[in-house]
Amino acid sequence: MDVILEFADAYVFDKFWATVLPAQTAIAQHNATATFSSMREGATLIPQKQWTWEPATQYFSFPPSEYAWMSSWSRDKTERQFIELFLIVWLFGVLLYFICATLSYVFVFDKTTFQHPKYLKNQLWMEIKQAQTSMPGMSLLTAVCFVLEVKGYAKFYDRLDEAPFPLYNYLQFPIFILFTDCLIYFIHRGLHHPMVYKTLHKPHHKWIMPTPFASHAFHPLDGFAQSVPYHLFPFIFPLQKFAYIALFGFINIWTIFIHDGEYVANSPVINGAACHTMHHLYFNYNYGQFTTLWDRLGGSYRKPNEELFRRETKMAAAEWNRQAKEMEKIQQEVEGEDDRQYSGLAEVKKVQ
Repeated sequence: MDVILEFADAYVFDKFWATVLPAQTAIAQHNATATFSSMREGATLIPQKQWTWEPATQYFSFPPSEYAWMSSWSRDKTERQFIELFLIVWLFGVLLYFICATLSYVFVFDKTTFQHPKYLKNQLWMEIKQAQTSMPGMSLLTAVCFVLEVKGYAKFYDRLDEAPFPLYNYLQFPIFILFTDCLIYFIHRGLHHPMVYKTLHKPHHKWIMPTPFASHAFHPLDGFAQSVPYHLFPFIFPLQKFAYIALFGFINIWTIFIHDGEYVANSPVINGAACHTMHHLYFNYNYGQFTTLWDRLGGSYRKPNEELFRRETKMAAAEWNRQAKEMEKIQQEVEGEDDRQYSGLAEVKKVQ
């Protein structure tokens, strides 16, 4: 995240902090201007007690302007880094959520789902509201992890030749997937424990037939808990900086894809949208994020119904009724009284 932070500082935050929290003395202002002039002339002079700029990556850089030395909060101040990373994560999360979820909703999601008997009244807007309410809290906790990474506690490396061995530049991706998939399985399954389910995880299980907008509709502590393995990985294993950024984006997009209701492949290995639909419908199955490995080992794997992969049966009334009947039985065991307000097929037809 230091690369993204450098970009944001150079083009947004340096000027902002120079305006909001300017340097306290004229000498500091003079030193800032002198430093910038010296840098432009190729000199190495840096004012005493001022932070020194070093590019976050050797592949490219975003040189600071004179504003970088005009604030009493320098770039390396922890409080400043935390606030900036919180805002970056929040903005990035909101943009990615709306762009990817909207594209998935428009081009992939089957709108016939609206007529499913377990689709809720005003569900789409409730999903969006839940996601937007939770994102600030999730971003706040995520920013704490990112500050620790920027401070150098994580095992990030920049150049490819800094990897433990050349092949590791490729192996880091499957290692990351396997590591996070394992931990998420146990965290997710733990969130279904009766002591925490109704408080933390039930808000996400409100959506029995989710849309792509349900992807981030969590309780903030639930959403963060399931992201902990992603943040933990670079503190244990080496990880290339740009690989981390790419994986972080991929994870958020994957979360949307497994909620899009389009069952492209009936894979025994990939825990895709069909497997995750089984989880939302029947609660106690398919806790994994990427693969079915840990569900199979833990006895919680449920193969998606064959009917889901045939267009003529996927949205048939007989399949819906069978799903609803089984879901109601499991829901009573897991939650007790059902406090959801369903739209239902009959009511939708009436509206139409």
